Amino acid sequence: MNIMPDENKNVEKTENPVWEVVKVVIISVAIVLPIRTWIAQPFMVAGASMEPNFHEGEYLIVDELSYQFRSPQRGEVIIFRFPLNPSEFFIKRIIGLPGETVEIKGGKVTIKSSGGVFTLDEAYLPPLLDTGPERVAELKSGEYFVMGDNREHSSDSRVWGVLPSDKITGRALVRLWPVREAGFIGE
Repeated sequence: MNIMPDENKNVEKTENPVWEVVKVVIISVAIVLPIRTWIAQPFMVAGASMEPNFHEGEYLIVDELSYQFRSPQRGEVIIFRFPLNPSEFFIKRIIGLPGETVEIKGGKVTIKSSGGVFTLDEAYLPPLLDTGPERVAELKSGEYFVMGDNREHSSDSRVWGVLPSDKITGRALVRLWPVREAGFIGE
């Protein structure tokens, strides 16, 4: 009886390098696309409307998942589609919540809600900032009042009206760039 050597035993199986690259791309897209579509996406700040807290060219990660489980909160910095031109994205801070009345008078922001009346404490702004022009906005269900931190150079709810909740993309969660400012974003 003759025994034939197994010729395939010591031969390494080699894959086509093009197929390997294709597999890596497919796996990467399968991981990245759902994350970017439903969980988080990058955003670059353009303009001066959020200075001194956010500056032109800063790179942020937007949390798109939280608002699936809870409502936006006052003081959070959000990214949204501009109601007058949904192809543009804006970054602003939530000032008024659904069901509240926002009054801007004498440089102060007053909030009237079922829980009472209070003047908004905006510790994130420099002192003596003019918040004008004077305005009163009654927010219905699903409406938010948003303002830029740089009140003198911001196109926001004082100019174009309330923000419908369906235009909100998510909240600014992490600042990645510049590196010296990197970290989670708080109120």
